[in-house]
Amino acid sequence: MGDRRDWHVLCVTGSEGEPVMRKLIFTALVAVAAMPACKRNSEQPPAADNTAKNDRDRATTPTSDNAVNSTADRDLTQKIRKAIMADGSLSTNAHNAKIVVQDGTVSLVGPVASDAERTKLEQIAVANAGDRKVVNQLEVAK
Repeated sequence: MGDRRDWHVLCVTGSEGEPVMRKLIFTALVAVAAMPACKRNSEQPPAADNTAKNDRDRATTPTSDNAVNSTADRDLTQKIRKAIMADGSLSTNAHNAKIVVQDGTVSLVGPVASDAERTKLEQIAVANAGDRKVVNQLEVAK
């Protein structure tokens, strides 16, 4: 029975005589108390970078769903999109800019990281659209 008593003494006081159970309980209470601080506010999902702009522009900005579906317009949209995606120096927002072609007129819409990106996207569109009109409605994200 001496072994059992020694185990109990070691569990309560540890090998150096320090109070193991008190430390364990204190650590557990601190961890439980800290949990609410780690919890994220889950009622509101994080908004995409340009969600507010999409809502604002929904009625006034050309979108691909109300573009004319001519083969030439679709081909030009695809050509511009491929050129933008091929440029690895552009930000994710620039890669995701809206490209809408209606009757040969190219509209660029959405947020970009800088004025340089805004200009670069317009240059890509002009290079691929030829003599067609390019309307640059890109905005520099703040």
